[in-house]
Amino acid sequence: MKLNIIALLWIFMLGSISKLEAQEFHEILYGVAYYHEYMPEERLEKDIELMTEAGINLVRVGESTWSLFEPSEGKFKFDWMDRVIDSMNEAGIKVILGTPTYSIPAWLWEKHPEVLLDYRNGGKAYYGSRQNVDITNPTYLFYSERIIRKMMEHYADHPGIIGYQVDNETTSRGVNNHDFQVGFKNYVKDKFKSLDSLNVTWGLNYWGMNINSWEEFPTRDGVTNTGYKLEWERYNRKAVADFLTWQSDIVREYKREDQFITHCFMVATEQVDQIASSKMMDVIGVNIYFDQQDKLTGQEMAFAGDYFRSVKDDNYLVMETNAQTIGWDSKIQMPPYPGQMRQNVYANLGSGANMVEYWHWHSIHYGQEIYWKGVLSHDLQPNRAYEEVSRTAHELQKIGKRLVNLKKENKVAILFSHDSNEALEFMPFSKNWQYAFYRTKLVNQFHKLLYENNIGTDFIFPESPNLNEYDLVIIPSLYVASDALLKKISDYVEGGGHVIMQFKSGFSDENSTVRSELAPGPLREAAGFYYQEFSNFDRLSLKGDPFEVGKDLNTVSTWAEYLILETAEALAYYDHQYFGEYPAITSNDFGKGKLIYEGTMVSDAIQEKIILDMIKEAGVGSPDQNLHWPLITKSGKNDYGNILHYYYNYSSEQKEFEYPYSRGEDLLENRGVDATDTISIEPWGVVIIEENK
Repeated sequence: MKLNIIALLWIFMLGSISKLEAQEFHEILYGVAYYHEYMPEERLEKDIELMTEAGINLVRVGESTWSLFEPSEGKFKFDWMDRVIDSMNEAGIKVILGTPTYSIPAWLWEKHPEVLLDYRNGGKAYYGSRQNVDITNPTYLFYSERIIRKMMEHYADHPGIIGYQVDNETTSRGVNNHDFQVGFKNYVKDKFKSLDSLNVTWGLNYWGMNINSWEEFPTRDGVTNTGYKLEWERYNRKAVADFLTWQSDIVREYKREDQFITHCFMVATEQVDQIASSKMMDVIGVNIYFDQQDKLTGQEMAFAGDYFRSVKDDNYLVMETNAQTIGWDSKIQMPPYPGQMRQNVYANLGSGANMVEYWHWHSIHYGQEIYWKGVLSHDLQPNRAYEEVSRTAHELQKIGKRLVNLKKENKVAILFSHDSNEALEFMPFSKNWQYAFYRTKLVNQFHKLLYENNIGTDFIFPESPNLNEYDLVIIPSLYVASDALLKKISDYVEGGGHVIMQFKSGFSDENSTVRSELAPGPLREAAGFYYQEFSNFDRLSLKGDPFEVGKDLNTVSTWAEYLILETAEALAYYDHQYFGEYPAITSNDFGKGKLIYEGTMVSDAIQEKIILDMIKEAGVGSPDQNLHWPLITKSGKNDYGNILHYYYNYSSEQKEFEYPYSRGEDLLENRGVDATDTISIEPWGVVIIEENK
């Protein structure tokens, strides 16, 4: 057994920079998470019979079963899982095996209570739940490595296993253990080198909190300094990336070349550095959950798909998603309308997914998630959900090879900044602030409107801002940014790029230190203005309805910067007795490009007009903008070099539209379609047209 913790922790600190080859997929994987160990009765053969009849071709197993694999310390038992995997393989059902490290066995907690989380300000995690351990604790890592290696030694050569999921929904939020604090201090030492540098960078002379020896370095508990807090959050994200890289490296020692490594990230994208965390994975995975019935919009799936597809610039896997209802209680039970489960599958495929997997096969009869229902209800009998899964699976058996590996060439991107998300959490600007305001209110407003207007969108990141691949880049409040990043944005505009930028951008540097120059700092020339004042307010109108959205929608709220024009022109002014002289929204031609700046939070209607105007200005419009939600369309190129057009109806009414592209084939109906043909979509339905070459 190879238990070289010191070497592995060194890897843990350094990470990996090698780029992996893209994983090859030749069919759409459509399956379920399966927990035979949760069943109230023996029914493996029956479950496999039902899965086979339905057309399910994949199961994920094992990610929650450490206590069954190792029921007592050092005593390993795999025969029960052997039977499951062997039986699935005999039936032609592929298997993804999870490493079970996110839920520790009771014997480990009893022997080593120090592995459980300590929270800030004295709180402590207790045994009885999952994800309650310090993922940097050496004892936890020792036992985790041992179970992973034992599993891989036993299963790596199994012909039924196509891939491995490392851990599950990993996060390090809230951890404050001694080991974690030591790791953070060492990380800070390595980054800043000297206390003089640290004191200056973080401005620790403020309130006399400068540090004269590393022994004086404080724990996170009571710290208010924004530079410290930003670095702490970076270290949280790094800890997750190091942990997942560490697990991936162990699995890679054993896995076959035809097997892949993945992880199921959560849609709360601000909590983890997905780029660093997935660097040593072959394919990225995500868990996507959302409201159904009349609240189903499809945008949650599109946001997750656009984001995670962009992280590795490749296709992705939906590791978990709604089957019937979701929730840790019975307050929000919303079983899908007829057609919605099927539509959801194709919605994910239209965003670039190569796999859709339900959580889970059967509803659970005990524990926290009894109301998070699977394909089968608690009676374990075929039902309405099962029939819809079966219909979808059999369609995929016929047309899946035309759908797999969908590639996109979008010309619009949103810049997502983890650092800005965190720094805005430290200094919120709204009295109605909610956690993840940056993602859910700022970023999501842009994405929602792009989605509703059928504008294909990618995400880009400060770590690798490939701006020049896009004609329009949208930049939500970039509150934390280095001079180098802001120069790249300015150079992009000057070279012919188009930018929509939101308030607070450029205000602070990469250490969350406010710049000591006129705002917006290095962006001033590209933006064409400066400002010295800002204000909170509830709601204001703009003078004269400049975007022609009507009185009720001609509103801005929450935050106002009082912009002073230099080379920019005003697109809108605040309708205010005292501050009406200041522009709220500006446009500046800089070099060959254009930058629109919003000094305030604008209504959806105003934002939509700004986006659509810039789409025309940048020359990236298409016939898709003739449709609007609830008619949604997505497109891309398949393995045959043909363009696929997906169309979705997110309503309970029949919808029609005119097909605007070249002659093609309706893949689901197996019929030809000509340009200008009228296409009808049933309520909660989908149409897929493959253009002929």
